[in-house]
This record gives sequence, structure tokens and C-alpha cells, in this order.
Amino acid sequence: MRPRSFLRNLTYTLTERTRRQLHTEARAIRDDLRALLRDTAQPVAVVTALMDPAIPQATKSSSKFHGATLSSFTSISLDPHPLVAFSLRIPSRMATSLTSAHVSTGLYSHMVINILSEHQASTALRFSRADLYPEPFVSLQHTLTEEGLPILDGSVGAMSCRLVAASWPLHDLESLTSGEKERQSQWEGEGVASELFIAEVIRVERVPTTGTVRPLLYHRRGYVTTVEIESKPGSKPSN
Repeated sequence: MRPRSFLRNLTYTLTERTRRQLHTEARAIRDDLRALLRDTAQPVAVVTALMDPAIPQATKSSSKFHGATLSSFTSISLDPHPLVAFSLRIPSRMATSLTSAHVSTGLYSHMVINILSEHQASTALRFSRADLYPEPFVSLQHTLTEEGLPILDGSVGAMSCRLVAASWPLHDLESLTSGEKERQSQWEGEGVASELFIAEVIRVERVPTTGTVRPLLYHRRGYVTTVEIESKPGSKPSN
């Protein structure tokens, strides 16, 4: 009969081997998914909001606004409620500012999501590189919503949104499945952690534009736009 110590060591060895195997498989899945999504064009959007006053400012003249280019944005519902979703990496000033707005401000709208046009690739870069553009609103034309939040001129469109709930930590699947929002765990693994934000669209804003504009898309690590393709009569999808 095998001693108990041998069985414990065998169990530990198998558990450790399984853990390493699962880790390797998860990394392979992430790499495959990343490669697939690079071949899928994604809309480019910038979320603008009020900067959380508790966040230290880069300079004394820094804007009271903050903006961030979204790497993921989509509409998830029109009926019965118009809802959109996006994720933000954490920690980040935008994630902190939106969380603060949801908890402490009385604004009807917490943010504006600006859908960028083909002429705004530089704007997408401006709001994605705080190290190069510490004051992105300087010399950037914009108007304000009823709540005083920035709408970026030249965008395809913009929508004022209000968070429907606190953000979800995407690194903690247990909290997602159990519904325990109150428990906030810290990310200590590899890679970048993100939080999911779901917001209700409360108003589609009027955006100053000059004629018809095409959307800005992110595809294969670069910015592109749409081009119509020839199609046979009757082959277009119906609404």
C-alpha cells in the first residue's frame, strides 16, 4: 500500500501539471482570438467625461474633461432600452472618473461616446496616448452637451449615456457568475485587466459636420474606412 505522503505528492504533481496545461491553453486561445480580431474591422470611438477631481492633474491648466479611445465598443440593445457596452483597462483615469460619476454626481448623463469619422485618426491617437498628449482637448474643436460634456466636432455621431450599474471586473469571472458586485478583487496576473461598462443612451447628440462622413475603423493594427462594394440587384440585406 502506498504511503499517504506519496499520494499527496502525486496529487500535487498532477494538479500543478494541469494548472500549467490550462495556462498554456488559455494563452494559445488568447493569441488565436487576437489574430482573428485583427482581421475584423472595429469602429473607433472616444468616450469623454468629467475628470474625477480627486485625480492629480498633469498641469495647473489641465482641462476638467477627460477622454479615452475605446478599444471595444458595441450596441447591445435597442428595445426595450437602448444600451451600449465598452471596456476600459484598469487602473485608468477614465475608469476612475466614470465610477466616480456613477456614484457621486447628479448629472443625468455620465459621458459622451463619440463615433469617430475617417478624418479623425489623429484624434484617436490623441486620446490613446496620454504620454504624448497630456492635454488632448487643447486646440481640439468641440461643443458641449446640456450637461456640459464634450462632443468632438467632425465625428460621425455622438451619444450621451448614463451608466446603468457599476462596472464589472472582467478578470474576476467568479464575481460575474455569482453576481457579487460588492466584492472587488485585485488583478495580479499577466496582461492587462479590464472592466466592463454598460450604459443607457439617453440622447443622440447633434454633431457639427460638413457633409456625409464615413466611419473610422481599426483593422490589422491600422486605421481604415469603408468602401462600397458592387452587389447584384436584390442581394443587399433587408432592414
